Amino acid sequence: MLLTARPVARPPPPLILASGSRFRRQLMENAGLTFTVVPATVDEPAARAAMARDDATISPGDVALNLAALKALEVSTRHPLALVIGSDQVLALDSEIFSKPADPAAARRQLEKLAGQTHTLPTGIVLALGGNVVWEHLGIATLSMRALSPAFLDDYIARAGPAVTETVGGYQLEGLGIHLFDRIDGDYFTIIGLPLLALLGELWKRGLAGRLGCGWGRRGQAP
Repeated sequence: MLLTARPVARPPPPLILASGSRFRRQLMENAGLTFTVVPATVDEPAARAAMARDDATISPGDVALNLAALKALEVSTRHPLALVIGSDQVLALDSEIFSKPADPAAARRQLEKLAGQTHTLPTGIVLALGGNVVWEHLGIATLSMRALSPAFLDDYIARAGPAVTETVGGYQLEGLGIHLFDRIDGDYFTIIGLPLLALLGELWKRGLAGRLGCGWGRRGQAP
């Protein structure tokens, strides 16, 4: 009698978040996902400058996706057995792409530019495995800011404190920043910096969400 060997089910790869952002970490923790944080080592200003040199007409969305891929791939080369999540967000006003303000004065200058205008927040997310990109998604939100008086900006910067330097544009919608806007179109998670619904949809397809021991519970260790 011949015995047929049963195929051995491979355990799903562990998840790594290639970001030190507390906002992204909190979103994933709140969703009950099991993951490890391994911040990517990427020189973002240099990477953006290289993209602009290679393609002067590169779109803000492509910048966000490329940066997300760089982060995911950098960590994936160090942890090839893990499924690595890279995400990046840019703020674009017409053709100008903003970076995080270095100090409250820089945040105020950004807010002065954004006041009374409509800007976009393209947010790219990438999954990498074994040093290769295996999935990507781009979410875009559109935000219209109120006209802001100098006195209001003085008060906002003072009350928000150091938080104005934590995010590009100098605002956080889950805090005082919501007062700056009169219209917001787009997914909330995309605005926060991680298109969570799209990510969860892909993780479900890969068997990494929705089953105890595979997608949620106690946080795992990087391989």
